[in-house]
Amino acid sequence: MASGHDVSRGASRQALRWKEVRELSRHRTLAFIRQPEAVFWVFAFPMVLAAVLGFAFQSGEPAKSHIALLEGAHANRLLERLTADERVELTRFPDVAAAERALRSGKVDLFLTDPAASPPALRLDPVRAEAESARLRVLVALGELDEDALALDTVEEKGSRYVDFLFPGLLGMNLMGTGLWAIGFAIAELRQRKILKRLLVTPMRKSSFLASFLVSRLFFLVLELVLLTAFGFWVLDVPLRGSIVLFALVSLLGATAFAGLGLLCASRVKTIEGVSGMLNLVMMPMWLGSGVFFSYERFPDAVQPLLRALPLTALNDALRELMLDGSGVRDILPEVLVLALWLVVPFVVALRVFRWS
Repeated sequence: MASGHDVSRGASRQALRWKEVRELSRHRTLAFIRQPEAVFWVFAFPMVLAAVLGFAFQSGEPAKSHIALLEGAHANRLLERLTADERVELTRFPDVAAAERALRSGKVDLFLTDPAASPPALRLDPVRAEAESARLRVLVALGELDEDALALDTVEEKGSRYVDFLFPGLLGMNLMGTGLWAIGFAIAELRQRKILKRLLVTPMRKSSFLASFLVSRLFFLVLELVLLTAFGFWVLDVPLRGSIVLFALVSLLGATAFAGLGLLCASRVKTIEGVSGMLNLVMMPMWLGSGVFFSYERFPDAVQPLLRALPLTALNDALRELMLDGSGVRDILPEVLVLALWLVVPFVVALRVFRWS
């Protein structure tokens, strides 16, 4: 009898807890919908960003090479051939200092300091890809490189274009941003308005309160993911070669991991300004090093293990493997484990360090 009574009491407590989480999640969802600016940043802004960058890099002719030279430079065979090249834009400057300023600021890709010399004197930054393109066009104009003899095969296959590389990164970045900002700001606002302190005297559990933010985040994730993925698939022609179910589960795991990280960032911060600085501090390394706009493999080998340990890197890699390569569970297992670790650890730590006031 006592054992059955204990089981009944345990089931009642469990049902009460689920009801608690459900009601808190419903409240968080309604509160989010009533904030037009939050809805804009979660749904409208990612669509605009994906559209602008997607259309910019979807197709088009190679960019022109901007070459600087001095006004006193006399016409010769090199300058005549460069002028005739539609992919080259020559800009004359009154003196060396002006041309150097344009080169430093990136307004020109190459400074042709002495086109009459043999060979012509060039000044450029070899790290910039645009500078190397300009140098190659100068070589073509000199006749030292026969462009017609090169077998060029432009990349147009779906899945191999830059826009195909870019879109999964934008999707991962959006899941990170909305997960961190929406939850971090919401908790900081409640604390700043002294509402959390009032909740301290209620029988509500801390775990239920924090879990409600994760649940409400997942509700909007479905709409967010469907809209962005449909836009990439139908408008930008980005492929989705892997399992749709696995793609949805990985996105769900990534969004939840960032939501847990947002809870941790806001667990002690008392002001909107404070949580803004904390979130920027957390997201900055991932903006720069997680391979959103370019491959993180360009960084030195020594830092690449650290970059792969970041949640956004793991999410971007998993999404790209699913969308572009059609990979399965085994192929993305390392990335899934990294995301799972970033889900569990921040949430557990947030439970321990969270303060109502």
